[in-house]
Amino acid sequence: MTPPGGPSVTFLGFTVPDDVLAEIMARDTIMPTQTHTFAWGLVRALRAAGCPVHLLSAAPVSGWPGNRQVRFRAGHFRQDDVDGQLLAFVNLLGLKHLTRFVAAWRTGGRALRERDTDVLLVHGVHSPFLWFGVLRARRRGVRVVPVLTDPPGVALPTDGRLVRLLRGLDVALVRAALARCSGVIALTPALADDFAPGRPRLVMEGIWAEPAAADRPASAGSTRDIVYAGGLSRAYGVDRLVEAFRGLPGDDLRLCLYGRGELAGWLREQAAVNQRIVPPELLPRAELLPRLRRAAVLVNPRPVDQDFVRWSFPSKIIEYLAAGVPVVSTRLPGIPPAYAPWLSYAEPDTPDGLRAAIGRLLDLPVAQARALGAGGARFVRETRNPTAQGSRMRDFLAGLTGQTGLTEQRGAPAVVGATLPQRPD
Repeated sequence: MTPPGGPSVTFLGFTVPDDVLAEIMARDTIMPTQTHTFAWGLVRALRAAGCPVHLLSAAPVSGWPGNRQVRFRAGHFRQDDVDGQLLAFVNLLGLKHLTRFVAAWRTGGRALRERDTDVLLVHGVHSPFLWFGVLRARRRGVRVVPVLTDPPGVALPTDGRLVRLLRGLDVALVRAALARCSGVIALTPALADDFAPGRPRLVMEGIWAEPAAADRPASAGSTRDIVYAGGLSRAYGVDRLVEAFRGLPGDDLRLCLYGRGELAGWLREQAAVNQRIVPPELLPRAELLPRLRRAAVLVNPRPVDQDFVRWSFPSKIIEYLAAGVPVVSTRLPGIPPAYAPWLSYAEPDTPDGLRAAIGRLLDLPVAQARALGAGGARFVRETRNPTAQGSRMRDFLAGLTGQTGLTEQRGAPAVVGATLPQRPD
């Protein structure tokens, strides 16, 4: 049972039931797994901290024809003892934003009245939801707090001239809405600095999502697996990882890649000519987690020279560390310094740099590698768990609403009062 004491939250965003996500994954060109995991992590963290939560959610789908379902219907759902409402919308360019705004206005306005909401938490920089908050929730005395996970208006290579024009307009609308919000929760300081300057902020890069089933010890295999899980694209450095792996010696090494993206076909070609490379797979989280725990090294190869990385914290970093396995990552600016003892940084972020970082971990004595993985797991499980992160959110939101609670101060440490485990030498 959720303990009492926190502000009442209506969470407007994309927090759909697991069965709805499975349907989306089966037919969509995008893979909203991390959005789904993060959203439910927020819900569980808020409830663990005593905040009543009600969900208003739109299906997280790409626009037609990326997802060929045009009409999404309204409905009610319940998952993990949380009640929610699905918002109806039409999945066509232009109409998608308009119909989501109308649905939020009708359904959301009624929910705010009936549930005596203190805070409207808005997931992401979706302009229809932000402007519903600005135009309707604020007038009811409800504090509007967006959760900034990405910058607005990120252009895609497939965007045409009209889409790019509309994205530019959307960025202007988002910035105007953020300036009217009570505060923001941001994955990185740069997101708050660049898109919500001057607003009260809580910087919180993620939440460790405890698996539904109890952890089981990973069984040792006959190979040492180098594992990557995520989007299979050049933007995420997957091609660099493949090149780095080719130069690693050892017949017992395997490169395993889990996900979906434009490099999937190319990766299958690489696997056909190199028996150490395993063809890519897309797995549900319940099947993926044991693969992560069996790995010798987990790798985040995202290049550091892309414009968007200063706003980014890869959520896979938390999931990797929680697996209890040594982790290689490029040194992205959005990774807080507290993670440094538990990551082996690839510097430079080239194939040679990745190869050297992976090699250093493979060369560790078994006991030292296990101690490093165990320390990283303790770090995220003790300091980024739902109770710790939920308490930070509760105190921040309580400060915005004038309720009793400790507000997060600009520049404060990520988890106040936490005793962090030390990395073994």
